[in-house]
Amino acid sequence: MKIFIYTFVFFFFSACSSSQNTSKEIKNANNAEKYAATITAENLKTHLYVFASDEFEGRNTGEPGQKKAVQYLKDFYVSQKIKSPLGADDYYQEVPAEFLNKNSRRGELKASENVLAFIKGTEKPEEIIIISAHLDHEGIKGGEIYNGADDDGSGSMAILEIAEAFKMAVKEGKGPKRSILFLHVTGEEKGLLGSKYYTENPVFPLSNTVCNLNIDMIGRVDDLHKKDSNYVYLIGADKLSTALHQVSDSINTKYTNINLDYRYNDENDPNRFYYRSDHYNFAKQNIPVIFYFNGTHEDYHRPSDTADKIEYDLLAKRTRLIFHTAWEVANRKARLALDKIPTK
Repeated sequence: MKIFIYTFVFFFFSACSSSQNTSKEIKNANNAEKYAATITAENLKTHLYVFASDEFEGRNTGEPGQKKAVQYLKDFYVSQKIKSPLGADDYYQEVPAEFLNKNSRRGELKASENVLAFIKGTEKPEEIIIISAHLDHEGIKGGEIYNGADDDGSGSMAILEIAEAFKMAVKEGKGPKRSILFLHVTGEEKGLLGSKYYTENPVFPLSNTVCNLNIDMIGRVDDLHKKDSNYVYLIGADKLSTALHQVSDSINTKYTNINLDYRYNDENDPNRFYYRSDHYNFAKQNIPVIFYFNGTHEDYHRPSDTADKIEYDLLAKRTRLIFHTAWEVANRKARLALDKIPTK
């Protein structure tokens, strides 16, 4: 009789535990959709029409327009009460002119700054997910302003919307289990300099960095997808972590159903996009990465890359994909495993 009772009790509590776990998973999924829905085309458009305006003078590294850009980013985070990991109201990681000029071949550069904001995890705060985009662009050349709406105003503003969605979750007691660092880097156009500086002077140990989701140009459509704009290029997801690739793919199937185009993930891709944006500085440190990218277009690195040409509904959908991916990585039980040959 005792054996029967113990067996019954064991299976009863096991069933209850399984039911509770399933319930938590369902609730977590519902939360993800709720907060992702706050990422809207209207909000992205409002931000980008300012960030890629003539007032910001093309956001050239170290120049007055770039200083206005970092102030805009800081003001947003202050308004949302999203704290800086640097303490007090200091959202700027200073990048010295000496460092910039030592590592760049593109003329004499003035000191610049990365912008950092941070949401602390509820259960595993020491594990950090970095969501990055570069805040700089080409500035003014030949008397024309290179506004950089897609490159990379689109990625910069996507981060603001993602940060606001996570902050709303925090306010409602549903904050992420792992911490999120929102990292806007400078000097990308000069040679991936802001991300290089961060990885050489990390605010949090790189060993605690779970992954880097890097966003560089997600507001337009390239010539290869004119007939079907429901796509985004994914680069790097499977190069260091099988788990990150699997999470990315399954989350897209579950929530957004975007065509994930991997053609530029090919090791033999002559464009070598894997090596051309800020995620690469994290990959070199054996941190799993995903690079989100819409491909180049006729306005790439031209003064005609303006806010009126962005496809805002598509930008919002791609941004929600990145939010969902970050949400899943932040809240999954196990940390992403590094199981591939490290990048050389």
